[in-house]
Amino acid sequence: MRAMTYDAYGDPDVLRLTRQPRPRLGPGEVLVRVRSASVNPVDWKLMSGGLDAVMDVRFPVVPGWDVAGVVEAVGFDTPEFAPGDEVVAYARKDYVHGGTFAELVTVPARALAPRPRSLSWDEAAGLPLAGLTALRVLKRLGVGEGDTVLVHGAAGGVGSLGVQLARSLGARVIGTASEHSHDRLRALGAEPVTYGEGLADRVRALAPEGVDAVADFVGGVLDTTLAVLAEGGRHASIADASVAQAGGSYVWVRPDGVELAELGDLADAGALTVPVARTFPLEELAEAFRFSAEGHAAGKVVVRVSED
Repeated sequence: MRAMTYDAYGDPDVLRLTRQPRPRLGPGEVLVRVRSASVNPVDWKLMSGGLDAVMDVRFPVVPGWDVAGVVEAVGFDTPEFAPGDEVVAYARKDYVHGGTFAELVTVPARALAPRPRSLSWDEAAGLPLAGLTALRVLKRLGVGEGDTVLVHGAAGGVGSLGVQLARSLGARVIGTASEHSHDRLRALGAEPVTYGEGLADRVRALAPEGVDAVADFVGGVLDTTLAVLAEGGRHASIADASVAQAGGSYVWVRPDGVELAELGDLADAGALTVPVARTFPLEELAEAFRFSAEGHAAGKVVVRVSED
Protein backbone atom coordinates (compact mmCIF):
# COMPACT_ATOMS: atom_id res chain seq x y z
CA MET A 1 0.00 0.00 0.00
CA ARG A 2 1.03 3.64 -0.47
CA ALA A 3 1.87 5.41 2.76
CA MET A 4 3.70 8.47 4.01
CA THR A 5 6.39 7.41 6.48
CA TYR A 6 9.40 8.64 8.43
CA ASP A 7 12.35 6.62 9.71
CA ALA A 8 13.68 9.09 12.28
CA TYR A 9 12.53 12.15 14.19
CA GLY A 10 12.79 15.47 12.38
CA ASP A 11 10.99 18.22 10.49
CA PRO A 12 8.58 17.57 7.58
CA ASP A 13 11.52 16.88 5.27
CA VAL A 14 11.86 13.41 6.84
CA LEU A 15 8.54 12.33 5.30
CA ARG A 16 8.63 10.00 2.30
CA LEU A 17 5.99 8.37 0.10
CA THR A 18 6.72 4.64 0.41
CA ARG A 19 5.23 1.21 -0.16
CA GLN A 20 4.32 -0.59 3.06
CA PRO A 21 2.93 -4.08 3.76
CA ARG A 22 -0.82 -4.48 4.12
CA PRO A 23 -1.57 -4.03 7.86
CA ARG A 24 -2.14 -7.23 9.82
CA LEU A 25 -5.75 -7.37 11.04
CA GLY A 26 -6.10 -8.55 14.63
CA PRO A 27 -9.07 -9.61 16.80
CA GLY A 28 -11.39 -6.76 17.65
CA GLU A 29 -9.96 -4.61 14.87
CA VAL A 30 -11.30 -3.21 11.60
CA LEU A 31 -9.28 -2.64 8.44
CA VAL A 32 -10.26 0.69 6.91
CA ARG A 33 -9.51 1.89 3.39
CA VAL A 34 -8.73 5.55 3.96
CA ARG A 35 -10.59 8.20 2.00
CA SER A 36 -9.43 11.27 3.96
CA ALA A 37 -7.27 11.83 7.03
CA SER A 38 -6.82 15.10 8.88
CA VAL A 39 -3.72 16.73 10.29
CA ASN A 40 -3.51 17.56 13.99
CA PRO A 41 -0.64 19.43 15.70
CA VAL A 42 0.16 16.28 17.66
CA ASP A 43 1.17 14.61 14.36
CA TRP A 44 4.10 16.91 13.67
CA LYS A 45 4.95 17.24 17.35
CA LEU A 46 5.31 13.46 17.51
CA MET A 47 7.42 13.50 14.34
CA SER A 48 9.77 16.08 15.88
CA GLY A 49 10.34 13.85 18.93
CA GLY A 50 8.44 16.19 21.21
CA LEU A 51 6.41 13.38 22.80
CA ASP A 52 9.15 10.75 22.93
CA ALA A 53 8.94 10.67 26.74
CA VAL A 54 5.30 9.59 26.73
CA MET A 55 4.70 7.66 23.48
CA ASP A 56 6.46 4.48 22.36
CA VAL A 57 7.54 4.83 18.71
CA ARG A 58 8.36 2.02 16.27
CA PHE A 59 10.01 3.10 13.04
CA PRO A 60 9.15 3.39 10.24
CA VAL A 61 6.17 5.46 11.35
CA VAL A 62 3.04 6.11 9.33
CA PRO A 63 1.74 9.26 11.07
CA GLY A 64 -1.87 10.28 11.53
CA TRP A 65 -4.66 9.56 14.00
CA ASP A 66 -7.82 10.88 12.26
CA VAL A 67 -9.53 8.88 9.53
CA ALA A 68 -12.67 8.71 7.42
CA GLY A 69 -12.98 5.70 5.16
CA VAL A 70 -14.65 2.44 4.21
CA VAL A 71 -14.38 -0.85 6.07
CA GLU A 72 -12.30 -3.29 4.03
CA ALA A 73 -12.37 -6.24 6.44
CA VAL A 74 -13.09 -7.04 10.09
CA GLY A 75 -11.19 -9.15 12.61
CA PHE A 76 -12.48 -11.93 14.82
CA ASP A 77 -15.39 -11.05 17.09
CA THR A 78 -16.16 -7.69 15.48
CA PRO A 79 -19.89 -7.87 14.75
CA GLU A 80 -20.42 -4.12 15.00
CA PHE A 81 -19.03 -3.47 11.51
CA ALA A 82 -19.00 -5.10 8.07
CA PRO A 83 -17.12 -4.55 4.81
CA GLY A 84 -18.53 -1.54 2.98
CA ASP A 85 -19.48 0.42 6.12
CA GLU A 86 -18.48 4.08 6.01
CA VAL A 87 -16.74 5.00 9.25
CA VAL A 88 -14.72 7.61 11.12
CA ALA A 89 -12.26 7.20 13.97
CA TYR A 90 -9.71 8.77 16.23
CA ALA A 91 -7.35 5.89 15.53
CA ARG A 92 -4.64 6.42 18.15
CA LYS A 93 -3.07 3.17 19.29
CA ASP A 94 -0.88 2.18 22.24
CA TYR A 95 2.28 2.95 20.26
CA VAL A 96 3.12 5.14 17.27
CA HIS A 97 3.61 3.14 14.08
CA GLY A 98 0.70 2.42 11.72
CA GLY A 99 -1.25 5.63 11.26
CA THR A 100 -3.84 7.04 8.90
CA PHE A 101 -1.78 8.76 6.19
CA ALA A 102 -1.86 5.53 4.18
CA GLU A 103 -4.24 3.67 1.92
CA LEU A 104 -5.13 1.19 4.69
CA VAL A 105 -5.14 1.37 8.47
CA THR A 106 -6.29 -0.97 11.24
CA VAL A 107 -8.46 0.57 13.95
CA PRO A 108 -9.75 -0.93 17.21
CA ALA A 109 -13.51 -1.38 16.89
CA ARG A 110 -14.05 0.58 20.11
CA ALA A 111 -12.70 3.72 18.40
CA LEU A 112 -14.94 3.61 15.34
CA ALA A 113 -18.26 5.30 14.62
CA PRO A 114 -20.46 5.57 11.53
CA ARG A 115 -19.58 8.42 9.19
CA PRO A 116 -22.05 11.29 9.68
CA ARG A 117 -24.12 11.39 6.53
CA SER A 118 -24.28 15.18 6.53
CA LEU A 119 -20.49 15.55 6.33
CA SER A 120 -18.26 15.14 3.30
CA TRP A 121 -15.29 12.77 3.52
CA ASP A 122 -12.98 15.71 4.22
CA GLU A 123 -15.25 17.14 6.91
CA ALA A 124 -15.75 13.73 8.48
CA ALA A 125 -11.99 13.21 8.66
CA GLY A 126 -11.64 16.49 10.55
CA LEU A 127 -14.16 15.56 13.22
CA PRO A 128 -12.67 12.80 15.44
CA LEU A 129 -9.73 14.17 17.44
CA ALA A 130 -10.78 17.82 17.38
CA GLY A 131 -14.41 17.03 18.15
CA LEU A 132 -13.65 14.52 20.89
CA THR A 133 -11.17 16.95 22.46
CA ALA A 134 -13.70 19.78 22.52
CA LEU A 135 -16.43 17.51 23.85
CA ARG A 136 -14.23 16.05 26.60
CA VAL A 137 -13.17 19.54 27.75
CA LEU A 138 -16.76 20.78 27.92
CA LYS A 139 -17.87 17.66 29.79
CA ARG A 140 -14.98 18.06 32.23
CA LEU A 141 -16.10 21.65 32.80
CA GLY A 142 -19.72 20.61 33.27
CA VAL A 143 -20.93 23.22 30.79
CA GLY A 144 -24.69 23.54 30.68
CA GLU A 145 -27.71 25.75 30.17
CA GLY A 146 -27.15 29.36 31.21
CA ASP A 147 -23.36 29.18 31.58
CA THR A 148 -21.12 31.84 30.09
CA VAL A 149 -18.06 30.17 28.58
CA LEU A 150 -14.86 31.74 27.30
CA VAL A 151 -13.17 29.76 24.52
CA HIS A 152 -9.52 30.58 23.87
CA GLY A 153 -8.61 29.86 20.24
CA ALA A 154 -12.22 29.81 19.13
CA ALA A 155 -11.49 29.98 15.38
CA GLY A 156 -9.16 26.97 15.24
CA GLY A 157 -9.98 23.37 14.43
CA VAL A 158 -10.77 22.41 18.03
CA GLY A 159 -12.05 25.80 19.11
CA SER A 160 -14.66 26.17 16.37
CA LEU A 161 -16.10 22.79 17.35
CA GLY A 162 -15.96 23.77 21.03
CA VAL A 163 -17.98 26.90 20.30
CA GLN A 164 -20.70 24.91 18.55
CA LEU A 165 -20.81 22.21 21.22
CA ALA A 166 -21.06 24.77 24.02
CA ARG A 167 -23.89 26.48 22.19
CA SER A 168 -25.67 23.14 21.74
CA LEU A 169 -25.44 22.69 25.53
CA GLY A 170 -27.24 26.00 26.06
CA ALA A 171 -24.23 28.14 26.98
CA ARG A 172 -23.41 31.69 26.03
CA VAL A 173 -19.99 31.68 24.32
CA ILE A 174 -17.31 34.35 24.16
CA GLY A 175 -14.54 33.37 21.76
CA THR A 176 -11.04 34.75 21.24
CA ALA A 177 -9.72 35.10 17.69
CA SER A 178 -8.04 37.54 15.34
CA GLU A 179 -10.37 40.16 13.89
CA HIS A 180 -10.57 38.57 10.43
CA SER A 181 -12.27 35.53 12.04
CA HIS A 182 -14.89 37.48 13.99
CA ASP A 183 -17.67 37.22 11.42
CA ARG A 184 -17.18 33.45 11.24
CA LEU A 185 -17.40 33.18 15.02
CA ARG A 186 -20.60 35.20 15.05
CA ALA A 187 -22.04 32.79 12.49
CA LEU A 188 -21.21 29.93 14.87
CA GLY A 189 -23.03 31.68 17.70
CA ALA A 190 -20.11 33.17 19.63
CA GLU A 191 -19.39 36.73 20.73
CA PRO A 192 -15.88 37.38 19.38
CA VAL A 193 -13.08 39.23 21.15
CA THR A 194 -9.60 39.92 19.81
CA TYR A 195 -6.81 38.08 21.61
CA GLY A 196 -3.65 39.82 22.81
CA GLU A 197 -2.92 42.65 25.23
CA GLY A 198 -6.01 43.86 27.07
CA LEU A 199 -7.95 40.61 26.47
CA ALA A 200 -9.10 40.32 30.09
CA ASP A 201 -10.58 43.82 29.97
CA ARG A 202 -12.42 43.05 26.74
CA VAL A 203 -13.88 39.87 28.20
CA ARG A 204 -14.89 41.67 31.39
CA ALA A 205 -16.67 44.28 29.28
CA LEU A 206 -18.88 41.49 27.91
CA ALA A 207 -19.19 39.58 31.20
CA PRO A 208 -18.75 42.04 34.11
CA GLU A 209 -19.43 39.34 36.72
CA GLY A 210 -16.90 37.00 35.14
CA VAL A 211 -17.35 33.81 33.11
CA ASP A 212 -18.48 30.48 34.53
CA ALA A 213 -16.01 28.36 32.56
CA VAL A 214 -12.94 28.74 30.36
CA ALA A 215 -11.89 26.25 27.67
CA ASP A 216 -8.28 26.86 26.62
CA PHE A 217 -7.36 25.38 23.25
CA VAL A 218 -4.16 27.39 22.64
CA GLY A 219 -2.07 27.62 25.83
CA GLY A 220 -0.20 30.57 27.32
CA VAL A 221 -3.37 32.27 28.57
CA LEU A 222 -3.62 31.15 32.19
CA ASP A 223 -3.28 34.66 33.63
CA THR A 224 -6.17 35.89 31.50
CA THR A 225 -8.24 32.84 32.40
CA LEU A 226 -7.83 33.44 36.12
CA ALA A 227 -8.51 37.16 35.71
CA VAL A 228 -11.92 36.63 34.09
CA LEU A 229 -13.26 33.61 36.00
CA ALA A 230 -16.24 34.23 38.23
CA GLU A 231 -16.02 33.01 41.81
CA GLY A 232 -16.31 29.23 41.72
CA GLY A 233 -15.64 29.15 37.99
CA ARG A 234 -14.06 26.17 36.23
CA HIS A 235 -11.26 26.05 33.67
CA ALA A 236 -9.48 23.44 31.55
CA SER A 237 -6.74 23.39 28.96
CA ILE A 238 -5.48 20.99 26.29
CA ALA A 239 -2.24 22.94 25.82
CA ASP A 240 -1.02 23.99 29.28
CA ALA A 241 -0.44 21.35 31.96
CA SER A 242 0.23 24.06 34.56
CA VAL A 243 -3.51 24.73 34.84
CA ALA A 244 -3.68 21.75 37.22
CA GLN A 245 -1.66 23.76 39.77
CA ALA A 246 -4.14 26.62 39.41
CA GLY A 247 -7.29 24.64 40.14
CA GLY A 248 -7.98 23.67 36.53
CA SER A 249 -7.94 20.46 34.51
CA TYR A 250 -5.41 19.38 31.90
CA VAL A 251 -7.23 17.26 29.31
CA TRP A 252 -5.77 14.55 27.04
CA VAL A 253 -8.49 12.82 25.07
CA ARG A 254 -8.85 9.05 24.51
CA PRO A 255 -10.35 7.33 21.45
CA ASP A 256 -14.05 6.73 22.11
CA GLY A 257 -16.44 5.45 19.45
CA VAL A 258 -19.50 6.14 21.59
CA GLU A 259 -18.69 9.82 22.04
CA LEU A 260 -17.67 10.07 18.39
CA ALA A 261 -21.10 8.73 17.39
CA GLU A 262 -22.62 11.38 19.66
CA LEU A 263 -20.75 14.04 17.69
CA GLY A 264 -21.94 12.50 14.44
CA ASP A 265 -25.53 12.68 15.61
CA LEU A 266 -25.09 16.39 16.37
CA ALA A 267 -23.66 16.95 12.90
CA ASP A 268 -26.56 15.12 11.26
CA ALA A 269 -29.00 17.16 13.36
CA GLY A 270 -27.49 20.38 11.98
CA ALA A 271 -25.92 21.43 15.29
CA LEU A 272 -22.28 20.86 14.30
CA THR A 273 -20.26 21.71 11.20
CA VAL A 274 -16.58 20.97 10.55
CA PRO A 275 -14.72 23.83 8.85
CA VAL A 276 -12.00 22.64 6.45
CA ALA A 277 -9.27 25.20 5.84
CA ARG A 278 -7.34 23.38 3.10
CA THR A 279 -6.87 19.97 1.54
CA PHE A 280 -3.69 18.27 0.23
CA PRO A 281 -2.99 15.05 -1.68
CA LEU A 282 -1.21 12.28 0.23
CA GLU A 283 2.17 12.92 -1.37
CA GLU A 284 2.09 16.54 -0.15
CA LEU A 285 1.78 15.62 3.54
CA ALA A 286 4.97 17.54 4.35
CA GLU A 287 3.37 20.72 3.02
CA ALA A 288 0.21 19.96 5.00
CA PHE A 289 2.29 19.65 8.18
CA ARG A 290 4.03 22.95 7.46
CA PHE A 291 0.72 24.69 6.82
CA SER A 292 -0.69 23.31 10.08
CA ALA A 293 2.41 24.36 12.04
CA GLU A 294 1.99 27.98 10.91
CA GLY A 295 -0.95 28.10 13.29
CA HIS A 296 -3.22 30.27 11.15
CA ALA A 297 -5.53 27.66 9.62
CA ALA A 298 -9.19 28.63 9.96
CA GLY A 299 -10.36 25.08 10.40
CA LYS A 300 -9.04 21.60 9.72
CA VAL A 301 -6.19 20.63 7.40
CA VAL A 302 -7.15 17.48 5.50
CA VAL A 303 -5.22 14.99 3.36
CA ARG A 304 -7.10 13.14 0.61
CA VAL A 305 -5.77 9.62 0.32
CA SER A 306 -8.18 8.11 -2.24
CA GLU A 307 -11.15 9.12 -4.33
CA ASP A 308 -14.28 7.30 -5.56
